[in-house]
Amino acid sequence: MSIARSRLIGIYLVAASAILWSTAGLFVRMADMDVWSMVAWRSAFAFLTLGAFVLLRRRTRKKDAEASFGLPGVAACAVSTVAAITYIAALQWTTVANVMTIYATLPFVATAIAFLWLRDRVTSRFIIAGSLAFLGVAISVGAAVSAKDLLGVLAAFVMTAGCATQIVIAKRFPSMDSTLMTVFAALACFCIALPLMQYTMPSPTQLLACAFYGIFTTGIGYVLLLLGSRRLGSGEAGLISMLDVILGPIWVWIFYNEEMTLPVLVGGAVVLSSVFWYLSPKRKVAMADTGPTPG
Repeated sequence: MSIARSRLIGIYLVAASAILWSTAGLFVRMADMDVWSMVAWRSAFAFLTLGAFVLLRRRTRKKDAEASFGLPGVAACAVSTVAAITYIAALQWTTVANVMTIYATLPFVATAIAFLWLRDRVTSRFIIAGSLAFLGVAISVGAAVSAKDLLGVLAAFVMTAGCATQIVIAKRFPSMDSTLMTVFAALACFCIALPLMQYTMPSPTQLLACAFYGIFTTGIGYVLLLLGSRRLGSGEAGLISMLDVILGPIWVWIFYNEEMTLPVLVGGAVVLSSVFWYLSPKRKVAMADTGPTPG
């Protein structure tokens, strides 16, 4: 296969994963469940989907190609668990637009953590773009009108920091099995949510929403990113992945009439502009080849 064709396939795969990720808010609105029940059911479906992928991969992969896990995997699993739970909580407590605006700062948060932990070089371009991005977040968050909104914004910040930490761990320990880590994180989410969830059978619509979230948004979305990002540069994959930030609020606007206020639109535009400038094609950023999915 030619390099150009391989790259084109990679673009399609990463774009498809971003489209699937963008449906998280839609399925949370569709399920209309308490946070812990949503976490439990979504995690169960994600665990089954990704677990099946891991088993299939182990049957087709050579023994010497096996990735490691160890303490880095345990640490990444713990961080991923927190990120997944706070992501669902954020989508429950504030607008999808607010959550996506904050999540769009992921490249800057990851770079900052890499600077503090790994002493990675920070450029003036990063400082300028990052400052603009957080100015955009401040504009967007300024539209929060209730305590619940503010709680959702805080959860979104925790989720974004968790995803950024996953990226840095994956960069520091490149042999870590990030797919297996995601499987264990889904299992951990389920175990944590199990005693806290409501013990009533969800309606067919709620169960369908949880299944779509776990199977497509989390499971298949992650697999597509894993396959596609290997054919692209990290910066290019990160840029394409920003599609979910744009599409997420659009889905809930179309299906649930969740409108975006002017401050959120302005703040989101500022954040995305700074991200696009920072992740321009010739840039190399501190993002792993297989970036995390918060869901």
